Amino acid sequence: MLTEKTIEKLRILAESAKYDVSCSSSGTVRKGKTGMVGNTVGGVGICHSFADDGRCISLLKVMLTNHCMYDCAYCINRRSNDIRRATLSVSELEEITMEFYRRNYIEGLFLSSGVVRNPDYTMERLTAIVRDLRTVHRFNGYIHLKSIPGASRELLNEAGHYADRMSVNIEIPKESSLKLLAPEKNHQSVFQPMKLIQQGVLENKEDRKRFRHAPRFVPAGQSTQMIVGATKENDRDILTMSSLLYQQPTMRRVYYSGYVSVNTYDKRLPILKQPPLVRENRLYQADWLLRFYHFKVDELVDDNHTHLDLDIDPKLAWALRHPEAFPVDINTADYEQILRVPGIGTKSAWLIVNSRRFSRLTSYDLKKMGIVMKKAKFFITCHELSDGYATPIVGINELHPERLRPLLISKAQQKKVAAERQLTLDFHEETPPPAP
Repeated sequence: MLTEKTIEKLRILAESAKYDVSCSSSGTVRKGKTGMVGNTVGGVGICHSFADDGRCISLLKVMLTNHCMYDCAYCINRRSNDIRRATLSVSELEEITMEFYRRNYIEGLFLSSGVVRNPDYTMERLTAIVRDLRTVHRFNGYIHLKSIPGASRELLNEAGHYADRMSVNIEIPKESSLKLLAPEKNHQSVFQPMKLIQQGVLENKEDRKRFRHAPRFVPAGQSTQMIVGATKENDRDILTMSSLLYQQPTMRRVYYSGYVSVNTYDKRLPILKQPPLVRENRLYQADWLLRFYHFKVDELVDDNHTHLDLDIDPKLAWALRHPEAFPVDINTADYEQILRVPGIGTKSAWLIVNSRRFSRLTSYDLKKMGIVMKKAKFFITCHELSDGYATPIVGINELHPERLRPLLISKAQQKKVAAERQLTLDFHEETPPPAP
C-alpha cells in the first residue's frame, strides 16, 4: 500500500525527471508468459511514448533520487541548487511500479537517478531494482534504464540482462563546452559505458546464434540526449555528433532537448525566455533525414549554413539550394531521387516505385498515395505535366528558389518562427573595466 509520504516523494522525483527527453519504448517485444506480469506487445510521473507500430505507451518516468554529487550548470538537480530533495528506497520504487501497473496506469518504467556517493553505488541500486522487478515481482513489461557514467563493467553487464533499453546522455556535443558547464564530467566517461553496452549487445547476438534460449542483452539498444541552446554549438556540430553516434550498430535514437532556463543565476548559461522549440523540431527533422532519407550532414548544414533554416524544413531547404537536382520524373527516377523531393516520404516513395510498374502515374495517383502536392508539384514532373501536354511546367527552375520560398511558408509558421527569433540568445560575458 502506497503511503502519503511515498506519493510525495514520487511527486518530487517525477518533477525532477521531466527534463530527460530520451524516453522511448520501442525496439523490443516481450510476449506474455505464464507466471509473469505484463508484456510489451501490442497519474503522477506518467509520460507517453510511442512503439514502432504507432501505439501510445504509458511509462512511469521517475528518478531514484534527485540528490547528485555533480554541479552541472544546465541541470535542475545540481548539488548547489536549493530544491526539494527526495530519495526512494529500492523496495519503494519496486512497489510503486507494480502498484501502478496493477492499476493499469502504466505499461513500463523509465528509471534514472542522480549520482550519489559514487557511480558504482548508484548503479548498484538501479541494477537491484530492475533485477528484483524481473526475478522477484516477475514484471515482464518494458524497462528503460539510465546507465551511470563511470560505473563498473560488471554492473552494466548485469543491468543489461534485465533492461530493454539503456541510455547515457551526452548532453553537450563538444567537450570544451561540457567542461565549461560541467567541469567534473568529460566525454570519455559517457562514451565508455556506451562502448561497454555495445560490446555486450554484439556478444549477446553471437551467443544467441549458438544457444537459442540465451538471455537477451539490451534488446532495444541505446539512446542518448543532447541539449540544444545551452552552449554556442551550432546545428552542424550537433548533427555531426549524431551522425557519428548512428554509425554505432546499437544506437537507436538521439534525442534533442531545447534548453530550459532552470538556473538563470548561472552566468555561463544563455538567457532564454522560452526553450528554442522550433530549432529543436528542425533538428529532429534533420535527424530523420540522416537516418531514413540517405542524406549526409554536409548536405543539410555546411560552412555557409551552419544552422538549419527555422522558416522551412531541412529537406525543403536543401531542395531550394539545389535547383539543379529538379525536376524529378516520378515515372523514371530511382528511389533515392524520389526520396529527396519535398512532400514525399519513405512510404510514398516506395508506393511510387512499385505502382509505376503497372501504369504511368499522374498527379491524381500521387494525391491518393498521400503525397503533399502543395510542395511536391514544384519539384516533380509526371504523366500529365510532361512536355507533350498543353499544361505549362511551372517548377523551381521556372519560378527560381527566391520566388518559390515565400509560397511554401505558411503564415502560422512565419508567426511561430518570428516569436522564437525574439528570444534573447545572450550568453553572459565579462564586461571589460572602463578605461582610466
